[in-house]
Amino acid sequence: MVLTKTELRGKLRQEVRILEHLISKVDPAKLDYRPTPTQRSLLELLRYLTIFPRIHLRTIQAGVLEMEAWRCAWGTEEKAAKKRSLDRIRDEIGKQPALIAEVLDSLSDEDLRAEMDMFGSKASRGSWLVWLVLCHYTAYRMQLFLYLKSCGHEELGTLDVWVGIDAMPAGG
Repeated sequence: MVLTKTELRGKLRQEVRILEHLISKVDPAKLDYRPTPTQRSLLELLRYLTIFPRIHLRTIQAGVLEMEAWRCAWGTEEKAAKKRSLDRIRDEIGKQPALIAEVLDSLSDEDLRAEMDMFGSKASRGSWLVWLVLCHYTAYRMQLFLYLKSCGHEELGTLDVWVGIDAMPAGG
C-alpha cells in the first residue's frame, strides 16, 4: 500500500476534522436548502455523511461485498439517519475516528494487500479504503462546502475546505 496504516488513519481523521469544522458553520435555518429540486437538502447531505463511512469501512473490513447485506445495511442506516438532528449528526461524525481506528487496527498489512471484489471491480482492500472511504470523504466535504457557500457563507475559503480552519482575517 502506498500509505501506511498510520498515514491512512491520519488522512481519514483529517477528513473527519474538516467535516466537523464545516458542520460548525451550518445555520440550522438553512437545513432545508437544496441547490436544485432533485438534489439532497443540506440536512440530507449531513445525514448521508453519518451513513457511508460505517458501511464502507465494515464492508472492506469483512473483505466481501454481499449486495443483499449491503442494501440491508443502507436501509437500516438511512432509517436511523432520517431521525438525526444537527446535534445528533455532529455526535455521529464525532464517533467516526474511533470506528476508523477500530477497523484499521483489525486489518494486517496482508489483509490490506488482499484483493476483494466490489461492484464488479477487483482491488486490494487498502485500495478500496482509499477510493471508497477517503475519496468519498473528500468529495462529500467539498459538496458540503459548496452548499455552505450557496447558503451565504462567503467568508469560507480554501483553508476551511482543505485544512479545516478559519481563514485569517484580512491584514492578520
